[in-house]
Amino acid sequence: MIFLAKTLSFYKRKDIQEEMVQHAKDKEVAFRFDEAFGKRPEVLNYPNDILELAKQRVTSFHCSEELWKNPLNLSPTLRKEELDALRKGWDLVLDIDCKFFEYSRIAAHFTVRALKKNNVKSISAKFSGNKGFHIAVPFEAFPKNVGGVNIVDLFPEAPRRIAAYITEMIRKPLADEIMKFEKNDFSSIMKKTGFKQEEIKRYETSEFGDKIPKLNVDPFLEIDTVLISPRHLYRMPYSFHEKSQLISVPVDINHILEFEKEQAKPENVNIKHSFLDRNIERPDAELLLRNAFDFAPQKAGWTELDEGSTHKKLGKQDYALPEKAIGEENFPPCINIILRGLEDGKKRSCFVLINFLASCGWDYDLIEKKLVEWNEKNAEPLRPQYILGQLRYAKMSKKILPPPSCNNLAYYKAYSVCKPDDLCRQIKNPLQYAKRKERSRPAPKIKSTKKAKNNLSSTEA
Repeated sequence: MIFLAKTLSFYKRKDIQEEMVQHAKDKEVAFRFDEAFGKRPEVLNYPNDILELAKQRVTSFHCSEELWKNPLNLSPTLRKEELDALRKGWDLVLDIDCKFFEYSRIAAHFTVRALKKNNVKSISAKFSGNKGFHIAVPFEAFPKNVGGVNIVDLFPEAPRRIAAYITEMIRKPLADEIMKFEKNDFSSIMKKTGFKQEEIKRYETSEFGDKIPKLNVDPFLEIDTVLISPRHLYRMPYSFHEKSQLISVPVDINHILEFEKEQAKPENVNIKHSFLDRNIERPDAELLLRNAFDFAPQKAGWTELDEGSTHKKLGKQDYALPEKAIGEENFPPCINIILRGLEDGKKRSCFVLINFLASCGWDYDLIEKKLVEWNEKNAEPLRPQYILGQLRYAKMSKKILPPPSCNNLAYYKAYSVCKPDDLCRQIKNPLQYAKRKERSRPAPKIKSTKKAKNNLSSTEA
């Protein structure tokens, strides 16, 4: 009841209502009722709708990164080409989350600096409402065409590439600044992040051959790349955050390091800064886009494998779709640990599982069944709509990609599921592990020659 009184008091403000409705223009909106989301899609057309929804116990408002011709025409059953036809644009919204507020604030500061170095002026930022920040560039800042391709059609590839490029740009200065903030005390960082020393410490060799300890921020630096996907939502500006009971308030991009959570208390919120201001004189993100596409993905911890091609040093048999679906008895340790349920890394693991299981020959009905079963084991389950959305996107892409490689620091090691056995030391990707282990087993005596991605035995399913 106390939280309800807070939301009603805040959402009845006319200035807040007008800002939120303006921000929702051409965007899909979703309403959250404390721990559950309402039906999708929804829209916000009138300021008074905000208060009326708050009276119905809506606690927060979320909207899409994409701009739509008619958001109400969206449906989970739409094919990729139908979604593409409905999309009229997209905003770049980078979700900065380092799990610890002070680190996220530093990361947000350097993200803004990185965008400025790419000559972007139309930058805006907001506090997420809990531990992170959202840094945004409006669709109008990007050129209409890139190499003859309509910019509208570069979603989600363009924002994903930009996120990877920005991550690489800020990695070193962020590490240096966090070490300065913590007075070079690794133990303090370990305590705050929950990571072991070997996971966050790396060494650089000086010109004299000395090994100098440096901070590795990859395990806890998260700039959302995987989740920049069709119909992905972010918390709207001036929306409550259920856990913190703070407001997702826009902040001054030039003074992010001075922002304190106290400023996000409902009673302290004033409208001073815009978020995704579309009134810009001319596109200013062309250089950013060009640099992001020129950027070598390997520098961000990606590999050719992550992009879907076969690694030069690995045999094609390791990545071709198997004739028979690979059963769980052949899964690598990291996948087995994930399937037991997680406290952290659930969204990234959802992405891993979809790609791993599809590459192992599982059909999407079986993958969905396995993901639902897995999600029930998680300490705090993901929303079912999230899992279904990720599955839907994987189906629409019509291209099965392997899971991220073992050396991708944003995944397995980042949330402590990398527990290698002897075979792990011979492979570069979880899929390669499963394929090799399966090949080492005696062939079963079966007569059927059907593609086993639709032929899993009951023990494998």
